[in-house]
Amino acid sequence: MSTSLRQALWILAVAAAYYATGRLGLLQRLVVAGAQVTPLWLPTGIAVAALLWRGVGIWPGIALGTYLVMRTLGPVDLSGSVIIAGNTLAPLCAYAMLRRARFRPELDRLRDGLALVFLGGLLPMLLSATFGAGVLALTGSLPWDGFWPVWAAWWAGDAMGVLVVTPVLLALPRMRPPRDVYRTAEAAALLAVAVLVTLLVTRSTLSLLFLVFPLLIWAAVRFQLAGAAPCALLISVATVSAATARAGPFAHHGILEVMANLMALNGSVALTALLLSALVTEQNNVRVKIQQACEDLAELVNRLSPRARG
Repeated sequence: MSTSLRQALWILAVAAAYYATGRLGLLQRLVVAGAQVTPLWLPTGIAVAALLWRGVGIWPGIALGTYLVMRTLGPVDLSGSVIIAGNTLAPLCAYAMLRRARFRPELDRLRDGLALVFLGGLLPMLLSATFGAGVLALTGSLPWDGFWPVWAAWWAGDAMGVLVVTPVLLALPRMRPPRDVYRTAEAAALLAVAVLVTLLVTRSTLSLLFLVFPLLIWAAVRFQLAGAAPCALLISVATVSAATARAGPFAHHGILEVMANLMALNGSVALTALLLSALVTEQNNVRVKIQQACEDLAELVNRLSPRARG
């Protein structure tokens, strides 16, 4: 298969994934100040991961996917083109800053986790939020007094897409089934407990959302990114679903209160999972290197000892 054909297939695959997850995200949209926003925009995480995998040449897939999603909402006019530009430029900006910071997709260093949080998610997504909320306000689709609530919700949704989706996609190529039965049993137990705890805390009227953090610590310490990233994604999706349905701890709250609680929880979940797993992985790698150095030193001493020479 030629390189150009392979690249074209990747572009179409990114566009299809962007469109499919975008349609899913629209099912959970909220109305803030008369504008529709999504608390967790999954396509942004797919876009950043695709750029890290295939480079800048994949950008037409992001633009095409954004266009297809917007077509489901109505005709794409000039303001829609500006939104498409913002949704394409933000992941490209994230990719450029991550490359500049020498980001490693393995996420095996704390600095890589911090880079993905700030340079991949929080900072570049200011661009898409400003483009989106700004064009809605300038065209009269959004009153100016609603600019900041919509801007904040737009930014949080795009940033959360990077923080909870990109780590899962980056971890997929390195995920392997556990090699021993005890590790397999622990992984199965983690999955079962994660589902049960997440359903409990997001649907109970009691304030039990804090119970997800011991779960994230378990996943990050024992399984690093391969365990923590899927748990964070599960928790975020379940929380958004409960929030849009006004169920559990989100019942009887106004839209701004729901958005504030949702942003705070999902942001804390993503940061805990990403940074703790990166820190544990880095420490494990340091311990392995120290053990290897000690073994090499012991072997050298053994070779140089008088008894070995005799």
